[in-house]
Amino acid sequence: MRIGVIGFGVMGKTRLKAVNALNNDHKVVMISEIVKLDAAGIDLNGIELTEDYNKIIENKNIDAVFVCTPNYLLKEIVIKALNNKKHVFCEKPPGRNLQETEEMIKAENNNSGLKLMFGFNHRHHDSMIYAKSLIDSKKFGDVLWMRGRYGKSVSHNFIHTWRAKKEFAGGGIFLDQGIHMLDLFLMMVGDFNEVKSFVSNLYWHLDVEDNVFAIFKNKKGQVAQLHSTMTQWRHLFSFEIFLEKGHIVINGILSNSGAYGREELSAAFNTVSGPDVLWASEEKVTYNLNTSWENEVKMFLNSIENDIPVPVGNSKDAYKLMKLLGMVYAEEQYD
Repeated sequence: MRIGVIGFGVMGKTRLKAVNALNNDHKVVMISEIVKLDAAGIDLNGIELTEDYNKIIENKNIDAVFVCTPNYLLKEIVIKALNNKKHVFCEKPPGRNLQETEEMIKAENNNSGLKLMFGFNHRHHDSMIYAKSLIDSKKFGDVLWMRGRYGKSVSHNFIHTWRAKKEFAGGGIFLDQGIHMLDLFLMMVGDFNEVKSFVSNLYWHLDVEDNVFAIFKNKKGQVAQLHSTMTQWRHLFSFEIFLEKGHIVINGILSNSGAYGREELSAAFNTVSGPDVLWASEEKVTYNLNTSWENEVKMFLNSIENDIPVPVGNSKDAYKLMKLLGMVYAEEQYD
């Protein structure tokens, strides 16, 4: 396949490297970027560069595109690309709100045979895949509850970026980063139908949130608690899953920045039922290599090659996620 990359910031570069790392016949042949292109340390030999993404979308020789732009451009570009018979991989979020997601899904449905996938690479981390396999094995019984904390601080320059304005971003830290944790909740238990949340901009006083505290509950009674923040003053990722007969805890996650430390999973099986629980054994795994980018790109290209449905990160997943996200933001109350 001949591939185009629209937007060549951090994620555009990440996707180019992932395609190249697969060492197959697929090749990025065209890149569009409206600002001065920084390609330090990246081989762009044989790749055509343009400032106009329409040249990629309208190029009949390009089969698939990666859309790696700011949030306010995603819907327009995805729909245009689908209508020009391109398979599309779109970075998260799936639009600024559920309505934009629905419009993209409509374009997908109107262009039968094309693949649309959204980038939620956290699902492709080895720790998450292993945690899901433990849950599915039923060795630990059913999930009782989950807790996720994902946060960081941002610099004072943040207020001058597009992410600080709801018009362009659609939301703040929850839509930018916390959405990954919510997606992991869905990966582990399927869905939720009740949401309670507090959404605030207590520190930055922007028109996007700097903190979300949310609780999700499904019809089985499983509860997940999420804190998404950009006033934590330190980077932190923590995902805890407690089951009937044990627990799985993942601390840290491998990222491009390296700011979240090592990715470590601990899984323990209880010898007896609660409340007087003793651990029969505890397994600890440290992950040193982040293959999530390559795994995700490989899944997208494999879906095209074999004309099979996109397994995860598909339109159904995106709709479910954005519906819940809208329920969280419905509680938005700023001073």
